[in-house]
Amino acid sequence: MIPLDVFGSESVAADLLEQVRWRNGVTCPRCRSDLTVKNGSYGHFQRYLCKNCDRTFNDKTGTIFAHSKVALRKWLFSIYAFLRFNTSLRQLQIEIDVQYKTIYQRVERFTKALDAPSLDLVGPVEIDEVYVSAGLKGRERDQESRSRGLSTRGRGTYEKDKPPVFTIVDRGTGDRYVIPAKSADESTIRLLLENRQKEPLTVYTDGFRAYDPLAEDDAFDREYVVHGDGEYANENVHVNTCESHGSLLRPWLSPHRGISKDKLTQYLRAFQLRRKLLWKPGREALKHAIKATL
Repeated sequence: MIPLDVFGSESVAADLLEQVRWRNGVTCPRCRSDLTVKNGSYGHFQRYLCKNCDRTFNDKTGTIFAHSKVALRKWLFSIYAFLRFNTSLRQLQIEIDVQYKTIYQRVERFTKALDAPSLDLVGPVEIDEVYVSAGLKGRERDQESRSRGLSTRGRGTYEKDKPPVFTIVDRGTGDRYVIPAKSADESTIRLLLENRQKEPLTVYTDGFRAYDPLAEDDAFDREYVVHGDGEYANENVHVNTCESHGSLLRPWLSPHRGISKDKLTQYLRAFQLRRKLLWKPGREALKHAIKATL
């Protein structure tokens, strides 16, 4: 369900932020001391005094919601709609009646606050790559217009405005990762598979030749299917889970009308977070999204 009470009341939104942020107790965002006491209020938000550094702060201090004149409930709605429904920023501009530039800057702060995925592979592991069109955007009027890279066919690279995005599925833990790369080569693949709990790590791939060196390395047990020969699954050997997850990526990027390759990593981290929210009810999903930015 959609947590309408949070989006309709600033006090409820403030209470939710307070619950998530101070779930382990109130600490000063400047000196990290827990010697704090309540010290009045700041609008709908509780204010605190740190007895260690003698500074005051409130529930929003040091978060992506700080120093904003826009109501917190509107920002929480924007984050929820962006992740849950993949709402474009232009549509959010209409829904919350805030200037596009303001929404863009705040959503960018949100995506930048998300942590990079930490891989600790158990295995077996599926790995596959998908190529997305991500060019450059001119930030000033006197700069050149964006190169979309749409004319490039086949496998691409970051420099050719068609960067590869690797999808990794760890069957041992059920975790899925989407990670952009400069190019799809052996060194990149080895770097992605570097953090593993045991060796040899069983790796399922397709017939792409960049994976071939894994078969000659004792640290890996590579098995593969050749799509060019019409082979897509051989019992447990397949990359169908990767392809299924990767197929959701382009629809995720589509409503945003072209992603700058400089911002691709941020949007992929939001895509990664979106999957974690998939089966959570509305309020729990919103709490998880807030927690991810703290």
